[in-house]
Amino acid sequence: MPSLASPAHLRTPIAATSYSVHGLAMLPFYIYYSMFGFQRVGDAIWAAADQRSRGFLLGATSGRTTLGGEGLQHQDGSSHLVAATIPNCKAYDPAFAGEMAVIVDHGMREMLVEQKDVFYYVTLMNENYAQPDLPVGAEADVVRGCYKFASYSGNTDEGYSHISLKEVTLLGSGAILTEVIKAAHLLAAQGINVTVYSVTSWSELARDGRDSLRRQLASDASAPMPFIEQQLQASAGPIIAATDYVCAVPESVRAFLPADRSYLTLGTDGFGRSDTRAALRGLLWGGCGQHCAGGRWAVGAVAVEAVEIVASHSRRKPT
Repeated sequence: MPSLASPAHLRTPIAATSYSVHGLAMLPFYIYYSMFGFQRVGDAIWAAADQRSRGFLLGATSGRTTLGGEGLQHQDGSSHLVAATIPNCKAYDPAFAGEMAVIVDHGMREMLVEQKDVFYYVTLMNENYAQPDLPVGAEADVVRGCYKFASYSGNTDEGYSHISLKEVTLLGSGAILTEVIKAAHLLAAQGINVTVYSVTSWSELARDGRDSLRRQLASDASAPMPFIEQQLQASAGPIIAATDYVCAVPESVRAFLPADRSYLTLGTDGFGRSDTRAALRGLLWGGCGQHCAGGRWAVGAVAVEAVEIVASHSRRKPT
């Protein structure tokens, strides 16, 4: 019987199906290089899903730019894309410890108390950065896929800005959320009001959107608005999404965003080799000019440039 993780576990008893095979509820946690999971043993994971396995797959350290020093074989930019193809796999990319605690707690209750035949894929990081408290009451939103992290008011006292745009919304997840927060500070310093959302699961947001659309197509009058669209009603301006994965991951929610707002995705498509994470991020994000010498503020600088592009396109639209 295949396991939830690697070929080595094909030779061992399967804890993930113990609840049904042996009548003994177990919930395995298996941590491994995230690139070595869905890409290398995807068939075993699919078979485990078919057997209604339960447990946690923990992919570390996740994201294309987090393991640059160990070579391309370790640089995961696609595992969340593949995880989204498995119907009973719930994939999360938390950035903070508070998000992780909520996700693990909910997963354990879902699999052990509610007896649901699902398993979780959660990606992990190993960067050192501050771990803020979750906003009060954000737990349910964390599980559903995104929550409003913070708002930053534009401060024109810090200098003149040639950007005409006055409001923008930034979405980020996992290893890149801290870079998105840096971007918010850079934009606010140029007089732009910024709302930042932490996206804990792109695939759960996409599934929710597809379910809403399916109900609408079936003429279900009670079909709810997609959750991501509901969340973004508390923000304004164009939406820019950034992840440490290929652009196809954040692109998965495009169809479920507010129709009157532009959407730009920034990802880490392609190969990349650099000596530091910051330099690699600067490389994969297309170069950042004077804003990020040495790779510093890579995502923030690109977000500034992206806002300029969005503002330029908005000015060219016919009225």
